[in-house]
Amino acid sequence: GGTQRLPRAIGKFAAMRFLLTGDTMSAEKAERLGLVSEVVADSDVLTTALDIAGRIAQRAPLAVRQAKEAVLSGADVPLDAALTIERKALQLLMSSEDKAEGIASFLEKRPPVFRGR
Repeated sequence: GGTQRLPRAIGKFAAMRFLLTGDTMSAEKAERLGLVSEVVADSDVLTTALDIAGRIAQRAPLAVRQAKEAVLSGADVPLDAALTIERKALQLLMSSEDKAEGIASFLEKRPPVFRGR
């Protein structure tokens, strides 16, 4: 899958260079090309990963799941199809209990208690 996924991630010509030469890529270069979202010191990897996971876990699980699905499903289809995927996800979220909880918690100035429904 690398010959198909890498060009979609970093562009055709950058991918060709790495695929045809076998050159390795530094973490910093991978970050510049958008292959990784952040470069941290080896000693900070676990702390950083747990911090990110914790922040995701505080979000509405249904919204997280739908956002992930929309990005992954929409990435390799034409824009109009991707927007349809996004619209369906939004319709599902707008009728969810978690949406109502998010609004209520904001208005009541309290942390939300999301249930994934």
